[in-house]
Amino acid sequence: MKIIILGAGQVGGTLAEHLANERNDITVVDTDVERLRSLKDRLDIGTVTGGASHPDTLLDAGADEAEMLIAVTNSDEINMMACQVAHTFFRTPQKISRVRSQAYLEYQETLFSPDHIPVDVIIGPEQLITDAIRQLIINPGALQVLDFADGQAQLVAVRAVHGGPIVGQELSTIRKHMPKVDTRVAAIFRRDRAIIPEGDTVVEANDEVFFIAARKHIRQVMSEMRRIDKPYKRVMIAGGGNIGARLAQSLEGEFSVKVVEFQHQRCRVLSEQLKHTLVIEGSAAEPALLAEENIENTDVFCALTNNDESNIMMSMLAKRMGAKKVITLITNPAYAELVGDEIDIAISPQEITIGSLLTHVRKGDISQVHALRRGAAEAIELVARGDAYASKVVGRRVEDIALPDGVTIGAIVRDDKVLIAHHDVMIESNDHVILFLVDRRKISAVEKLFAVGFGFFT
Repeated sequence: MKIIILGAGQVGGTLAEHLANERNDITVVDTDVERLRSLKDRLDIGTVTGGASHPDTLLDAGADEAEMLIAVTNSDEINMMACQVAHTFFRTPQKISRVRSQAYLEYQETLFSPDHIPVDVIIGPEQLITDAIRQLIINPGALQVLDFADGQAQLVAVRAVHGGPIVGQELSTIRKHMPKVDTRVAAIFRRDRAIIPEGDTVVEANDEVFFIAARKHIRQVMSEMRRIDKPYKRVMIAGGGNIGARLAQSLEGEFSVKVVEFQHQRCRVLSEQLKHTLVIEGSAAEPALLAEENIENTDVFCALTNNDESNIMMSMLAKRMGAKKVITLITNPAYAELVGDEIDIAISPQEITIGSLLTHVRKGDISQVHALRRGAAEAIELVARGDAYASKVVGRRVEDIALPDGVTIGAIVRDDKVLIAHHDVMIESNDHVILFLVDRRKISAVEKLFAVGFGFFT
């Protein structure tokens, strides 16, 4: 597929890497020559220097032949205008735009349509990040929580610890412990090495375990891997920007929430916007402020400013002063690799945004894509189509499907039922199949596996 990516920043560059490795024809547009040169040195892609919304620049990038345009520059206005230009001049079939400003997103349904601003898919990173952090807060002890099939099934990552009922035992014993709960461990990462689990695989302390289950069973399965954490009550958010404000707004009805914001004017705005949140003017990097606000009684400290270094330092300080859990927004992938045990969960905006973008870029009936472990692994939701004659998966049991190495089927959602993918489960047409790929390079093989043959007609 010929795809033009506008913007060579963290998101644009990471997306280009994902898509180029999947043998797409990629051209990246940016005004920064050095960024483009760095990308071209690493990847087999085309680059064009120029204004992302200029007709001549888009023509140079091949917009007259492109099947998709993805606008992820730092400017909402440039992204939207680029989609308009691509539609007016080149009739580009699919146009995706990143839009950050809530002022636009509030009127999304009215603004974005072929008759107004012709954007086919809007990606709102701040809302995606807010949703991800909220899931971690309402699921104590989880490292990652991902929704599939409209939330009917969830894939959850947890750190196995000493004292967990199944730690030191084979995975097959889960069913003995929980005879009424069905689950499947999709993958285990042990010292950064992926393990495709079997029934006789033994769970070790410090393993990062990814399991899938119906939403209602998640906490029970988590209790097998670790002593279940008590529900959180008190949340402190450092940074009152878009993400911090949205998170506070989504939590304040259920939790005791404090927001620490440095700028006086922003504090006034937050105080008017948030009904049940305590807004504190000051810096969460000041030990005296944290002590005064009883950081030692805080269940979750979230560092959500737009500065990685500040987020890391504030998180380390809060943890040392007694915060039970710290969640830290880190944009620079190199920093995410370096953080130690004092930061419990590092949130990568790029990883979350990329997953949402890939959902719309991938071929076939893909409903969800979630990038995992800084993009090395993926979890995807595919809709099975066709019949036993035209499909390689429909009408077959899970054990009879020729899955690529490193790919496992975790669950099948059929209507309102979550079926854990045991070896004898049969896949039917229109099933939502949730797969885990420890190597995202296998996505092309998975797409071919689920492709419908020419003999099938809908």
